[in-house]
Amino acid sequence: MKILFLCTANSCRSILCEVIFNAMAPAGMRAYSAGSHPAGVVNPMALQTLQAAGIAIDGLFSKSTDALAELQPELVITVCDKAAGEACPVFFGAAVRAHWGLSDPSELRGTDGEIAAAFDATLARIRTRIQAFLAVPLTQLDSDALKAELARIGSI
Repeated sequence: MKILFLCTANSCRSILCEVIFNAMAPAGMRAYSAGSHPAGVVNPMALQTLQAAGIAIDGLFSKSTDALAELQPELVITVCDKAAGEACPVFFGAAVRAHWGLSDPSELRGTDGEIAAAFDATLARIRTRIQAFLAVPLTQLDSDALKAELARIGSI
């Protein structure tokens, strides 16, 4: 199963989701990430947060949805948090879609400690959601039931 995490800049939230999912997922499941307006670089604090969590960051880069046009994922999960303030990407295709809004920790202004805490909290929330997703009996759900489960997980 291929899962695509989408966000605006593909520099923080969607990258974190991709990497955490791939670290937790069983064989046969793989996550990817992209953005509607990619920043071109991965946020340095996102990289530091992943490294501090003991997760490899090799090969990560910010990319456009165009770079994954041939991917054909089964699931597409957007992670933008402010519909009015962000151009959350739209992905057309047969994929089941869900929205797991996440606040952007890179927008926080504060001390280094406060910013690091925001990234850690975002990482923890992503882990919780992915753990809940991985507990879902995917083969037993039809498309509507899967959408309902994904919506439930997105509210965690």
